[in-house]
Amino acid sequence: MSEVTVLNLWEDRDIRFDISLAQMRMRPGEMLIDRLDSIEDTKGNNGERGRLLITNLRILWHSQAMPRVNLSVGYNCIVSLNTRMANSKIRGQTEALYILTRCNNTRFEFIFTNLVSASPRLFTSVMSVYRLDSLSNRQSFNKILIVVDIAYETSKLYRDLKLRGALIQSKQLKLLPQEQVYDKISGVWNLSSDQGNLGTFFITNVRLVWHANMNDSFNVSIPYLQMKSIRIRDSKFGLALVLESSQQVYSASPIFGVDYELAEKPQQLDELTVDVVQDDVEIVNDEETTDAFAAYFADGNKQGDRPAVYSEQLGLAVEKLMDGYTLASLWEVVPN
Repeated sequence: MSEVTVLNLWEDRDIRFDISLAQMRMRPGEMLIDRLDSIEDTKGNNGERGRLLITNLRILWHSQAMPRVNLSVGYNCIVSLNTRMANSKIRGQTEALYILTRCNNTRFEFIFTNLVSASPRLFTSVMSVYRLDSLSNRQSFNKILIVVDIAYETSKLYRDLKLRGALIQSKQLKLLPQEQVYDKISGVWNLSSDQGNLGTFFITNVRLVWHANMNDSFNVSIPYLQMKSIRIRDSKFGLALVLESSQQVYSASPIFGVDYELAEKPQQLDELTVDVVQDDVEIVNDEETTDAFAAYFADGNKQGDRPAVYSEQLGLAVEKLMDGYTLASLWEVVPN
């Protein structure tokens, strides 16, 4: 039996700053979707021209002058996407892409500005990959390079364990794109409870699915990506198959489920990476240190409480909102 490749899946579930060249490279199953060469990180590196890389798992940005200045934003951390006006040191007042995220109970905000005037690619590429329905009027974008068949938000069954989902219809498994049923086994008992439940087992190229015969909504979907071990052990019902799951990925070439088509094929990420060059400088630590995390905190520039104002909508006195924000947009921070 061949050795199983074990890799921790962090790319779509974490936000990291100034990562190494190895972490910038694509992991098995990760694919480069689009590349934009003239993108400014207006929030943390205003005035710095950089490159934005969009994969099926995350958004990568790095400075063109200093590639070690970079960031990685996983799609699973994204709370909302929208466009607003921003003040760019290169382009002045211009429309920018705002990405609000949450990671480890901390909110971060990212603002990216396309330095190529009148180009919609920044907005259409990112929104297409993350969530297809974010494009309220897709027909109006005449330069869309990417058509995403299954957006990240609607393809979590490829990557995440799901309990009691809408998996079964008319006693048949609702197949995902690229999914094929290898076998269907009737009369399989689920021993998660003391008495056991009789059901049906589906084996596909993406996952294992079980559902109770008496209640289709009592089910579980376990993708192979999260299977840590498969073993047989004794139970009071006889020999039982035991599946152990994990957040690590146990596959040499996993299917993450984000499908897309390209009008123009970008270069591979390995071709775009820059070799690390050791700077011939001496780094002197002084009292003025910068914190990459602090630069991206949502409302990170707040020095004190803003004045209280009366909200007719709430009937309460609330802290005055920042420019460009509404009460409705603040509720978007709370995940559904």
